[in-house]
Amino acid sequence: MIIYGASLSPFVRKVAAYANERGLAFEHRQVPPGADHAEFRAASPFGKVPGFADGDYRLSDSSAIIHYLEAKYPENPLLPADAEARGRAVWYDEFGDTILVGAAGAIFFNRVAAKLLGAEPDLAAADRAEAETLPPVLAYIEEQITGDYLVGDTLTLADLAVVSPLPNLDYAQAKIDWAAYPKLKAYKDRILGRESFAALLAADRAFMGG
Repeated sequence: MIIYGASLSPFVRKVAAYANERGLAFEHRQVPPGADHAEFRAASPFGKVPGFADGDYRLSDSSAIIHYLEAKYPENPLLPADAEARGRAVWYDEFGDTILVGAAGAIFFNRVAAKLLGAEPDLAAADRAEAETLPPVLAYIEEQITGDYLVGDTLTLADLAVVSPLPNLDYAQAKIDWAAYPKLKAYKDRILGRESFAALLAADRAFMGG
């Protein structure tokens, strides 16, 4: 299996951490979004990351890739079998990919990624997201945490989806009063401290020079 995409992407991070949790071997090929790279574009025609290849099978979108892997490798899944629990896990996956990434991404893109991609940053947009958009999103997650995991008493896709965007806030030096979100801070550190994230975050730190 091959995962195409820049490691700083929360979507790439989510798929790679998922594969690591499941013990699925993969090759990670670093490709920036929109790259004119034939193999990547065969998997992701619109240039979105991650792209994915499994033999002759090609797919893009982090959630689609994970649902494919859940079906192909059904033992020890990371989506619950119970209907209500599964619904909640899928919701948190969608929340992480859209609402959380939307808030955190405005900060990360304008303070970090724009420079890497040669784009013009909008630092005012990053400041607005930090001050106005992000706090209610973090407060929502704080309210949802009632145990070690978001859904049930074991790790699920929900946890991977919600924590995967959070390292980018650190990379963008977002000013967050973590004392206002003590459960989220402990949860973030616990999930990101898992072995499945270790090599991914180490690669990020090396790339960011820290």
